[in-house]
Amino acid sequence: MSIGNSPEDERPFENEHVEADREEARPSIGRALQQARIAAGLTVDDVSSATRVRMNIVHAIEADDFSACGGDVYARGHIRTLAKAVHLDPEPLLAQYGDEHGGRPAPTPAAPLFEAERIRPERRGPNWTAAMVAAIVAVIGFVGFTMFQGGDSGNEANVAEGSTPSDSASPTTKTKKPADPKPEASDSAIAAAPQDKVTVRVAAADGRSWIAAKDHNGRMIFDGVLKQGDTKTFQDSSKVHLVLGDAGAIDLFVNGKKIEENFQPGSVERLTYTKGDPEAG
Repeated sequence: MSIGNSPEDERPFENEHVEADREEARPSIGRALQQARIAAGLTVDDVSSATRVRMNIVHAIEADDFSACGGDVYARGHIRTLAKAVHLDPEPLLAQYGDEHGGRPAPTPAAPLFEAERIRPERRGPNWTAAMVAAIVAVIGFVGFTMFQGGDSGNEANVAEGSTPSDSASPTTKTKKPADPKPEASDSAIAAAPQDKVTVRVAAADGRSWIAAKDHNGRMIFDGVLKQGDTKTFQDSSKVHLVLGDAGAIDLFVNGKKIEENFQPGSVERLTYTKGDPEAG
């Protein structure tokens, strides 16, 4: 008769050690998101701007603190949104969250699932005062134009462009000189970029890309996604800061000149241009 434990009695303890080792090898949700963000070359500010998730919540999630999310439904939505922004598959992270926080949450009635914290524009009622002022100005302008046309109609036939009316009627009918032809519009929206400013045009030539642009004071002037074929032009008195989410899909023009850079598809680029760019030569 054996007094010690049998091999069968020790197997549960061996399984527990194996599971514990697997848990230690797997990074936490926050750590996985942080590592993916750093690998993508993004800052917390970049991710917050791209997803509309507040920076303090991004910091908290990367520290595995989900209390600031406001509940399991919102935490899952933040995890999914942040994972997509840093090019991670969100499903394993959501499964890991369910294992650590009691499985799937109860369904939320009559409300869509949260994906990102959106800034909703404030609804405003129609500005009737401005509409009335615009209507009055339009009526006054129409009356003035009509009176002006009536007073000039008698002299128009006898007055050539750039000359004064003749005191006596001329037997020869004078015709107006044709207007000088206007120069053809340039294909580039910044072909005539002013020299006292910096002008940057971004064109999504080979695919879609997330774009962020700030002025010389660091204020955001654009934050969004350009679809293939879309263009955006930014102008500032001294400096424009750009972040290109997929630089390989972008054609870039600075102060009327194309920037010939070999950006790789999927690469994130942070660029700054001034009035003197691109430098000669």
